[in-house]
Amino acid sequence: MPNSAAPAAALAQQLLDAQVAFHLDRLSGEQLAATVTRLADDIFAAAGRHRIDELVDSDAIKAIVVRALATVPRSAAVSGIVELATTVVYDGPNEPFALGELVERERVEALLDELLALNPVLERALERLVASPLVATMASRFMGRIVGEVLQANKAVTDKVPGLGSLMSFGTNAASKVMGAADKQFEGLIADSVGKGGTFAVRRMNRIVIETLRDPTTREAILQVWDLMAEERVSGLSRHATREEIAGVVGAVHELAVTTVANEHVARLGEVIVDAFFDRFGGHTPTMLLDELDLSREDIVADLVRIAPSAVDALRESGDLERMVRAELEPFYTSPEVIALLS
Repeated sequence: MPNSAAPAAALAQQLLDAQVAFHLDRLSGEQLAATVTRLADDIFAAAGRHRIDELVDSDAIKAIVVRALATVPRSAAVSGIVELATTVVYDGPNEPFALGELVERERVEALLDELLALNPVLERALERLVASPLVATMASRFMGRIVGEVLQANKAVTDKVPGLGSLMSFGTNAASKVMGAADKQFEGLIADSVGKGGTFAVRRMNRIVIETLRDPTTREAILQVWDLMAEERVSGLSRHATREEIAGVVGAVHELAVTTVANEHVARLGEVIVDAFFDRFGGHTPTMLLDELDLSREDIVADLVRIAPSAVDALRESGDLERMVRAELEPFYTSPEVIALLS
């Protein structure tokens, strides 16, 4: 370095130290809140003059979403959250509360009405089960078990009445030959050669399900069950299952999510959602989007001011804050242009 540049370099270093100290002072004490508020207001004001699709590239967002779907669910952090979920489900809240205090009965009624109104959709879905041989077998066995249980119950009653027991036994034997019972003989009746019988059983069972859902009593019965559940205290499942059993279920759900969201079809779906977001909100400014989300700009700024002190204090105590500020400013003060100006 020429002798004429040495004083300029020293002066540049002094200016750098002064500016670093100036910014550190703005990020401490009472000035921190004012600095964060001012920066946040400036960012909101500047961003509020531009549309979202001007500020953010949709293709970049798609790439981020696809990468997140493939990597985040299998990460160590999510695995820790899964373990935390297992603990919470097992232990329950610190202070148990009634389920009715968490969910309003009116909301349950509204949800139930909407679900019961889906009877046509459910009916079409159940009709598709007819094509499954195994479902036909299951339905036939289910119907057979119901018939068998009814006949057994009736027989138990008639056996107590003189003269009716033998008549009921004859009727039971005849019915078992026609409709079958849940035993080896009945299983022989549902071979491939009698597939039509299985189809009939599925459709009959479907009709029973649909007609039961359409029955007004069903709605009242479900609400009555809810009223009983609403009085129960929400607590952990430790009374009903072991921690290992709960962990097994939660872990299986996690593995299902990991293998599902990493699928390329889900990635394509994520891209479709991003496109739909930009189609719907791309023409909005960030301020307009916050308004539609019912998020107050003032509340967000207040939250930032509330969060900043602890984060900034930790960085300052470790020396990282000064290092980062100095690293950003130093290239300017050591540049040849600045040294030339100060010479």
